[in-house]
Amino acid sequence: MSTIAASADVSPDSVIGSGSKVWHLAQVRESARLGSNCVIGRGAYIGPGVVLGDNCKVQNYALVYEPAVLAPGVFIGPAVVLTNDVFPRAVTPDGGLKTEGDWDKVGVTIREGAAIGARAVCIAPVTIGAWATVAAGAVVTKDVPDFALVAGVPARRVGWVGRAGHPLKQEGTFWVCPQSGANYVETDGELREV
Repeated sequence: MSTIAASADVSPDSVIGSGSKVWHLAQVRESARLGSNCVIGRGAYIGPGVVLGDNCKVQNYALVYEPAVLAPGVFIGPAVVLTNDVFPRAVTPDGGLKTEGDWDKVGVTIREGAAIGARAVCIAPVTIGAWATVAAGAVVTKDVPDFALVAGVPARRVGWVGRAGHPLKQEGTFWVCPQSGANYVETDGELREV
C-alpha cells in the first residue's frame, strides 16, 4: 500500500509502487512509474514518463524532468534539477510559443545506488554511474563513472566512493572503504569492487 498526501498532485495515469510515499505538494505526472518503497519529498516534481526503481528517494523541491530514468536505490537531494533540453527556448525562431513538437527531450540516467547532492544540476544527456556521488551544488555536464565522487562547476572527479558513500582511501594498489572495509581496484580511470 502506498501513501499519498492529500495536497499531492498525482496523475491517475502514473504507477506508484507498494510502500511508496508521496508527500505534500509533490507532483507526479502522467505515465511516471515509481517502484516500491520510493519517497517523493515535499514539493518535488516527477515528469511524465519518468521511471524510478525501487527504494529511490527524491528529496524536497527536486525537479526530475522526463525522460529521466533512476535505477533502484538512487538518492536525489533537496532542490536537485535533472534537465531535459539541450537548447532551451520558450519560443521558436519566428517568435511563436514552443509546443511539445518543437523540441527533443533528452534525459538523465542514474545507475543503481548513486547519490546526487543538494542543489546539484545534471545537464542532460548524461549518465551517472552506479554508486557514484555528485557533491552538493555541482553542475554535471559529462558522464560520471561508477563509484566516482564529482564536485564543482563543471563537475570533475575529485575522488572515489564506495557503496557506503564514504570517500575511499588508497592503500597500496587498493582503494579501501573506511566504513565497510571493502576493497576496490582502479584500472584505466574506472573502479571496480573486488
